[in-house]
Amino acid sequence: MEVIAEKVYIENNFPGVTLGLIAAPRGPVFIDAPPSADDSRSWRAAVMDLSSGPDRVLIHLDSHPDRTIGARAMDCPVIAHEKIVQAFRNRPTIFKAQGDETGAGWEGVASLGTVRWVSPEISFTEKLTLHWGGNPIQLEHHPGPTADAIWVILPEEKVIFVGDLVVKQQPPFLAQANLLSWVEALKELMSPIYRRFTIVSGRGGVVAPQTVKAQLELIEAIHDRLERLAAREAAPEATEKLVSHFLEHYRAPAIRIKHYEQRLRYGLYHYYIRHYRPSQRAVPNEG
Repeated sequence: MEVIAEKVYIENNFPGVTLGLIAAPRGPVFIDAPPSADDSRSWRAAVMDLSSGPDRVLIHLDSHPDRTIGARAMDCPVIAHEKIVQAFRNRPTIFKAQGDETGAGWEGVASLGTVRWVSPEISFTEKLTLHWGGNPIQLEHHPGPTADAIWVILPEEKVIFVGDLVVKQQPPFLAQANLLSWVEALKELMSPIYRRFTIVSGRGGVVAPQTVKAQLELIEAIHDRLERLAAREAAPEATEKLVSHFLEHYRAPAIRIKHYEQRLRYGLYHYYIRHYRPSQRAVPNEG
């Protein structure tokens, strides 16, 4: 566990996403959950001594399975954007660890079994301020990676959790994205408002401004290449040719590169269908 501000922590040692924790006086505020129930219980136990309060609450930064499968084992109320409810309605009621390979973290977790999705007890549309003792915690809707993506902002500590808006040393998830909204959100993150903030990626932890800038350039490049394919009315299968081009941005062991390749292949293909060939659209898994 890494301390990034007073009473604010992140954890990168579980599969899936970077987890956040705010040790508030009323009790822990968790940001996302590990995919497996065992890891969720371990994460809860690991932070028991950090908050004096008896209550706890879980915030989802978006609806991606990597951060939502383990919610039930966290055994606490969930807060998320209202559109996450619709995302869950579009999925089977019971999650089963099988199906398309999307390049997600949960796909490498053994023995997930079947899980029921946990809908949020508290949801919001644009902004919500959580008063959990201590300093206020602001939640804001910033779509891009998904329609239900949010940021968790700690104005006093100058920390901001941005989920999959920025990912570190790995390709983004594209299947549920809106690239133009993604670009807009990245530009806002790069504005003077957040210049002195510690930025926490949902995959990789604390990131530098240069990483945010690189993410913006990548998302703009992906949008440009997909627009070109659409302009010549290319078939969705033509996105396969873009995979190796964008994979060149990453250096990793061969097994991880194969994982990243599948993430890009799946994401580009399903993004293209959703935005340029809606008549062929099928509801994809997140990726």
